Amino acid sequence: MRTISVNGPAPYEVTIGHVLSARIVEHLDGIGAGKVAIIHQPPLRKAAQDLASALTRAGAQSHLLQVPDAEAAKQLDVLAGLWDSLGQAGFSRRDAVVGLGGGAVTDLAGFAAATWMRGIPVIQAPTTLLAMVDAAVGGKTGINTSAGKNLVGAFHEPSAVFVDLERLETLPAEEIVAGSAEIIKTGFIHDPAIIEHYRTSPAECLDPKGVLPELIERSIAVKAHVVGQDLKEAGLRETLNYGHTFGHAVERCENYTWRHGRAVAVGMMFIAHLSHARGLIDDALLDIHRDILTSVGLPTTYAPGHFAELVEGMRHDKKNRGGHIRFVALTGIGQTTRIEDATDAELKAAYAAISDTSAAH
Repeated sequence: MRTISVNGPAPYEVTIGHVLSARIVEHLDGIGAGKVAIIHQPPLRKAAQDLASALTRAGAQSHLLQVPDAEAAKQLDVLAGLWDSLGQAGFSRRDAVVGLGGGAVTDLAGFAAATWMRGIPVIQAPTTLLAMVDAAVGGKTGINTSAGKNLVGAFHEPSAVFVDLERLETLPAEEIVAGSAEIIKTGFIHDPAIIEHYRTSPAECLDPKGVLPELIERSIAVKAHVVGQDLKEAGLRETLNYGHTFGHAVERCENYTWRHGRAVAVGMMFIAHLSHARGLIDDALLDIHRDILTSVGLPTTYAPGHFAELVEGMRHDKKNRGGHIRFVALTGIGQTTRIEDATDAELKAAYAAISDTSAAH
């Protein structure tokens, strides 16, 4: 078992190991939570019931709150339903929320906790690779609106995060592939060792019994280091958005039916082409992007014919300043910069470079 400390304004620990339910119960008991709301998706009902039983044995009162799968959970009406449930159960500031599920659930559970009585503790128990390395760590919470993804939310750091590697054993292969995009992202922006692993042994990088657990630790360590210095995205934390400006626009264009990791992969390819055209990265690094993403089954192209819609999506990005679309870009592996003055012509050229003319849309 490994523990990674996140030393932000409200320090907490990320525990990485196997069969961590007892640790979750111990933590909730330690913070004095009398009532615990376990927010979960339908496939995790059994896991939620098992955790509730353990909490009951420890003397806590548990409430199972089921929400829809994936991005359908991150809607205002779902959040309002959670508020009603917390109110009916009499939740106070001494009580707590557990987010048990993928990134959509940890985002939603965190925002429900952040807004109930202006903030109660949330314990994140991510069950997908994407949530383990990204959504559950860092204190970003939120829901989606018609204008874009995560535009309504709050910074609300968890009381603790428990990454149970047992969950990897039952994940569909496509979930591991999609989650790998966020690990690869942390490699590009901060940890060259991650990139080297994917270059030399991509199959091992997808194997829960191979290199994947080490990559999870490395990726979480990168995020812990970054958010420990910059919780509210004043500077350094923006680097974690590598590939996300275009990626979020793709998700919006696809009405949130694409897995987040797949969209981020395309987004990394887009910004790699934009950076290459500006001379920020060389041919070799552009090829490394394409080769690594392809080797693990992630997309590197997107359907043509959606430029206006994608630009409109990027204009809604939270990182924009003064009406300018802002991109995190690379100058080398582990070296980042910003592009804040891309012209329409440059954006069109980068889009053309990733356009799959054979794709039906």
